Amino acid sequence: MNRGTLVIRIALHGIIAVAACAPGVASDVKPRADFARRATWKVPTPAEVREQVARWMEAAQLDPTVRARVEAVWAVDVAAEGDRTNEITLLDRVVASLSAADPRSAELALTCSQPRRQVALPDVAWLADDAVDPLVRNNLRLVLGRWLVQESLYDEALEQLGGLKTADVVDPAGLLFYQAVVHHRMLAREPGLEAIGRLLENETEMPKRYTTVARLMQTDLEGLKDESLDHIARRMEDIRRRLDLGRAGPKVRKVEDDVIASLDKLIEEMEKQQQAAAAAAASRSGKGGAQPSMPLPDSRPVEQKGPGDVAKKPVGDTSGWGDLPPRERQEALQQIGKDFPAHYRDVIEQYFRKLAADEGDQPEK
Repeated sequence: MNRGTLVIRIALHGIIAVAACAPGVASDVKPRADFARRATWKVPTPAEVREQVARWMEAAQLDPTVRARVEAVWAVDVAAEGDRTNEITLLDRVVASLSAADPRSAELALTCSQPRRQVALPDVAWLADDAVDPLVRNNLRLVLGRWLVQESLYDEALEQLGGLKTADVVDPAGLLFYQAVVHHRMLAREPGLEAIGRLLENETEMPKRYTTVARLMQTDLEGLKDESLDHIARRMEDIRRRLDLGRAGPKVRKVEDDVIASLDKLIEEMEKQQQAAAAAAASRSGKGGAQPSMPLPDSRPVEQKGPGDVAKKPVGDTSGWGDLPPRERQEALQQIGKDFPAHYRDVIEQYFRKLAADEGDQPEK
């Protein structure tokens, strides 16, 4: 993993948590040229959101007491047309309105406002009921998904956020941001880049923290390559996250098996590269001259095909070659036996015997 990737990952680890909880701040960063195009979504105005709440109250036929509690949530002056308050505040107002009228909404909102204190997650099967008003169903799913991301429960967060669209919620920027975080943490490169790209379409309409983290995630995902060592390391980190959450079922084992298979594949590719490099080096060294394909073993004498006769040539009268007395010859043979394998001693002894016989056959001078 290179230094740039490490810096990005360290930054993301801390900044995402801050971005998830920090209050909204208007962005003053100018959009990049590649995203300076017509946005496919827009941030609703406070007046538009308040109108949605009013329609919900009419459809729910709230009694006057409950209606008064909801109206109190909106007692603060709504910004004038063209001046938008922060979208997180609008989402909070919607959730507060729903909680004032519905105990289930109030219980879920309370759960999502504090750290998780129990292993079991809240029962939210009722949010999948089509009979529940879309304002309630969609915005509470966004609140729940945001909380699940903060608790590192990315699979569960994706279940809540995956099917939502920007037009379904009063905080479309928050929806796209948390969708991007989930895809980034689950190494889903293409969906993550798509969510980030859409988020940055309205860069000037969202909190600055969203823009900062989105750019970091974008750079990180663009440089991520499947089956690379970095990719494998992140999957191993995801396994550790799941185990820390007490997840050790078939899904985790499947991820573990995939990581092992990827490591085997990476090791095999590295071995092939080393073998190819060694073969290339051997080929370059062999161009200077013919090399024996296999040298003879040092511990085995070469098989002799001929009779062993050697052309006799004078070697000088004073050399004493072959004229060793029997005692000295025996000492020489013993010394040879210490320095060489036993089968060499037999060959040398045969040589001396043949040499003595040849000398005996020669006529005297």
